[in-house]
Amino acid sequence: MMLLLMGLSDLAYQIYAQSILNGALQKAGRDATIQGAANNTTDIDNKVKTMVKKIAANATFVVTRKNYDSFSVIKPEPFIDNNSNGVRNPGECYTDINGNGQWDQDPGDDGQGGANDVTLYTMTVTYPRLFPVAGLFGWPSTQTISASTLLKNQPYASQTVVTPKQICT
Repeated sequence: MMLLLMGLSDLAYQIYAQSILNGALQKAGRDATIQGAANNTTDIDNKVKTMVKKIAANATFVVTRKNYDSFSVIKPEPFIDNNSNGVRNPGECYTDINGNGQWDQDPGDDGQGGANDVTLYTMTVTYPRLFPVAGLFGWPSTQTISASTLLKNQPYASQTVVTPKQICT
């Protein structure tokens, strides 16, 4: 009975940690889109870490930011699938969304981006499980959770937009 209670408590703790991470990341994402805040992403990340560390003191964090010109380009770059296999093969034409001269599964650029860009902000947290009996259930001794938010930066300056062009190689 005690093992069952510890297992359920561990699952409840994971749900609680996930909700804290989601809320903190949503708030941080909104703060990051405000003019001037894009230069202070470390401070914004630290606010999320502080919130999570209140319930998971030994947590480790991985933060990623990808930016896009608009919501509509958050997907693989389009290509003409000549052989209908669903995979872009050499020689098939594609639309170069980000202007780097190569086809990309994810055309986003790293970082917060600039004015009017769309930012995908993700934080992954790994923390030790609440109870050391996780091994009895076949669970690892650490738990990993992740949260993402997708927000549009304020148009506080002129947006730099890459004009997509069709490339056949």
